[in-house]
Amino acid sequence: MTRYFTKDHEWVEVEGTSGTVGITDFAQGQLGDITFVDLPAVGEGVTAGEAASVVDSVKAASDVYSPVSGTVSEANPALETAPELVNTDPESGGWLFKLTLSDAAQLDALMDKAAYDQYVAGL
Repeated sequence: MTRYFTKDHEWVEVEGTSGTVGITDFAQGQLGDITFVDLPAVGEGVTAGEAASVVDSVKAASDVYSPVSGTVSEANPALETAPELVNTDPESGGWLFKLTLSDAAQLDALMDKAAYDQYVAGL
């Protein structure tokens, strides 16, 4: 599995043609306490760089952009009753949705962990 990052602080972990999408620890820290997550429906198409989900926090509602295009195969059911998982475990159990990638070449435009860490350090 390989994990990629966006400048909007989303991550996608890819295995074959499947990807799991979430927000980074940096992003959840900026948002504050998360109170609700609006997830995409299974079967919904998402487009790289476009809003696919919304995370509501005590500070604001924030769009989550899909790092890659594809079709949603699963939404994280745990977030319905425990949206705070995005705060406590953003890069594992607090994942948002899974998708089937429609264009793996889009991964080339994303950052690896080292590049993302360097990007965040410069903010």
